[in-house]
Amino acid sequence: MSVGLSILMPVYNERRTVERAIEEALVADLPLEHEVVVVDDGSTDGTSELLAGLEWGDRTRLVSHDRNRGKGAAIRTALTAARGTYSAILDADLEYSPQSIAALLDPLLSGEAEVVFGVRGFQSHSAYNFWYVVGNKTVNLAANLLYNTWISDIMTCYKVMPTDLFRSLRLRESGFAIEPEITARLLRGGIRIYEVPISYTARSRSEGKKLTALDGLRVLATLVRCRIA
Repeated sequence: MSVGLSILMPVYNERRTVERAIEEALVADLPLEHEVVVVDDGSTDGTSELLAGLEWGDRTRLVSHDRNRGKGAAIRTALTAARGTYSAILDADLEYSPQSIAALLDPLLSGEAEVVFGVRGFQSHSAYNFWYVVGNKTVNLAANLLYNTWISDIMTCYKVMPTDLFRSLRLRESGFAIEPEITARLLRGGIRIYEVPISYTARSRSEGKKLTALDGLRVLATLVRCRIA
C-alpha cells in the first residue's frame, strides 16, 4: 500500500480511549492515504491486552515495548516503523481531533511550509487549569527567548513534517520533553515552523492527564541543552 501519511500514536495506559482514538484516526477525511502506527509503551492497565485482541489491517500496525520507556521513546519507535512520506503525532487520549490533521497538511502539500504545528487555543471550557496554561505560556516564552523566534505552542502534540526530516532530528528524550526537543532541533536547523490553529479539549487528572510540574522543568532543561549542544 502506498502511504502518504503515518500517524504515530504513542500509548501508555489508555484502555478507556485508545480503541476510539484508532478508529477516529482511520476514518478521518485526510488528503493523503494514511496509516496508524500504534506503540504500546508497556501499558499495565489492560491496554496491552485490548490492543492484542484487535484486528490489525494494512492501515494499522502495533509495536510493543516490553516496559514503559516514555512518550519520546515511543515516538522514536513509531518513526522507525513509519511508511508514510509525512508523519504526524497523535496521542491516544482524545484531546485532539484527527480531522484537524487535514488543515496541517494543506501548507505542506502546497509547498508553503516544511513543518506545521497545530496551535491550541486555551479557553475556559477546554483548558485543564490555570497553572497548566501558565506553564505552557512560560515554556513558549523560554523557547522564544532562547532561539530568538516566535512560536505559540511548543508542547502541542500536533507536529507534522516529512518523515525523513523527522528521523534526522537526533532526538534522544524519552519522556514528554520530546516535544520541546523536536521544536528545538527544527529551529537550530534553520527551519521555519508554520502554525495552524486547532481545536483542543484537555482531560482532567482523573481522566488520565499525565503531564506534571516536574515535566515542565524537564522541558526548560531540554530547551537549554539543545540551544548549547
